[in-house]
Amino acid sequence: MDEVRPTSGAQAHGLVPLFPPGLQAIYGECRRLYPDQANPLQVTAIVKYWLGGPDPLDYISMYRNMGCPAQDVQEHWHYVSFGLSDLYGDNRVHEFTGADGPSGFGFELTFRLKREVGETAPPTWPAELMQGLARYVFQSENTFCSGDHVSWHSPLDNSESRIQHMLLTEDPQMQPVQTPFGTVSFLQIVGVCTEELQAAQQWNGQGILELMRGVRVAGGPWLITDMRRGETIFDIDPHLQQERVDQGIETEGSNLSGVSAKCVWDDLSRPPEDEEDSRSICIGSQPRRLSDKDTEQIRETLRKGLEFNNKAALPPINSQRQSHERPQSRKDSLESESSAAIVPHELVRTRQLESVHLKFNQESGTLLPLCLRGRLLHGRHFTYKSINGDTAITFVSSGVEGAFATEEHPYAAHGPWLQILLTEEFVEQMLGDIQELSTREETKLPKEFSWPEKKLKISVLPDSVFDNPLQ
Repeated sequence: MDEVRPTSGAQAHGLVPLFPPGLQAIYGECRRLYPDQANPLQVTAIVKYWLGGPDPLDYISMYRNMGCPAQDVQEHWHYVSFGLSDLYGDNRVHEFTGADGPSGFGFELTFRLKREVGETAPPTWPAELMQGLARYVFQSENTFCSGDHVSWHSPLDNSESRIQHMLLTEDPQMQPVQTPFGTVSFLQIVGVCTEELQAAQQWNGQGILELMRGVRVAGGPWLITDMRRGETIFDIDPHLQQERVDQGIETEGSNLSGVSAKCVWDDLSRPPEDEEDSRSICIGSQPRRLSDKDTEQIRETLRKGLEFNNKAALPPINSQRQSHERPQSRKDSLESESSAAIVPHELVRTRQLESVHLKFNQESGTLLPLCLRGRLLHGRHFTYKSINGDTAITFVSSGVEGAFATEEHPYAAHGPWLQILLTEEFVEQMLGDIQELSTREETKLPKEFSWPEKKLKISVLPDSVFDNPLQ
């Protein structure tokens, strides 16, 4: 991206004589909000994405927003992206599919950053943050939806800030626009602390966003990010954790259905030298490849809420696009709600196992209580998909449809995809046994939990075991 500079109209974009209609529509919405800022500062891509450049967003406009004293909304900088939607309609970036559906990916990103005293120009680091999120969307073709969360694991502005992750929500001021190439909505990035991200994972993003709207220093009604915020909403109001989040998890469960993680599994019922064993589970061994049908089934299973635990690969999150997961029903399904799912008998042979050993890194292990309490006790499923190979581990409850694990045979595998069915009674027992994983203090590793009567063992191991498997 080149330096910030004021731009104006078609000539500034080198798009004379025709001003692209998609661009025009978004500018029109910006002019509605900022009629006195016709020439906002912009960050522009040096080489446009459609000419081979690395930055998918052609432009990011930056406005000075005076806030709303009547609603106790403070002054801030307002960033708006151009490029996730179809700006041109000529297939140079997005396939033109008509005006009735979404334009491009159907949304643009916005961000609201508290204006510090004495600031005369907006900081430019949010533009690079937005480009990073856009690169993920273009590369993965996974879109964002309101309520989604992004694990970033680094201060958003590369400072020492506690604001190291993001939630997404509808922009409070910008209205969806209709363009000749489809509709465009505006999703606002909201910076959050680690504890707030974890609460969103354990419950849901919309619930945490609503709590933040009620705390001025955490964002207030318009969810303005303050990178200097040193307290979480739970530090500010300790009752929020117990009275709102814990109660929400208890009554509604969690909307997070899966994570990408560092994990493997071992079949303890067969010797590892068995050549007929189709598993892909041993640390240090070369994983066997999943079939295309297996891969598609896992992809559809994880479609609602997959999250990566590193900065390089952002979360393919589509969890909020579908309706909420029937919180009053204890019946969930592994099948896709948006396309014809592949039923299990069309996949590779199901192999029933007698005894299994699951291995997770520290971060993945801390999500086990969420998996059990927020998902299985509500009749849902939860999947760990390995970031180091094709291995996947899906926990299912008795009420989940489409599972190939059963109460009679609770451990079953399709190649390197393992399913584990846990009864409600066993889940309650496990929650008591792994209680220490629920604390925010790091567990001394390695840590092992074992249930011999169930022929199940779980180990939580250092990252180095997964990162350097051959050492």
